[in-house]
Amino acid sequence: MTRPLLPPSHIRPEVAERFTDKQQGIVDEVRKAVADNDVVVVGMAINPHPGQARRALDAAGIAYKRLDYGSYLSMWKPRLALKLWTGYPTFPMVFVKGVLVGGASDVKRLLASGELQAMLAAPRPADPA
Repeated sequence: MTRPLLPPSHIRPEVAERFTDKQQGIVDEVRKAVADNDVVVVGMAINPHPGQARRALDAAGIAYKRLDYGSYLSMWKPRLALKLWTGYPTFPMVFVKGVLVGGASDVKRLLASGELQAMLAAPRPADPA
């Protein structure tokens, strides 16, 4: 299932210019980390959920790359770019072998079922063209 997006033909070019390249640096940084690491946890300060995901991975002995971007009131615009890029509305954003698996509760569920460990043992999925 694909998340519906407003087609570019329905966005005036002058409007599209305002957001097309905004905050691209943070998206590029996360994309590189996701490409270079088997597990990436993207979070923010104060929010308890990124810590829950990290603690669950620590308890399972799974190494991960940690990326933190601001707190509730700081860096919200760069974090918004990540939400628009992924379509995922909350933090943490946890990636396993390039696949967004969700947040802390998803990580805990995947660890308990053994699915996360199986994902790590499998080859990395091909990136979409």
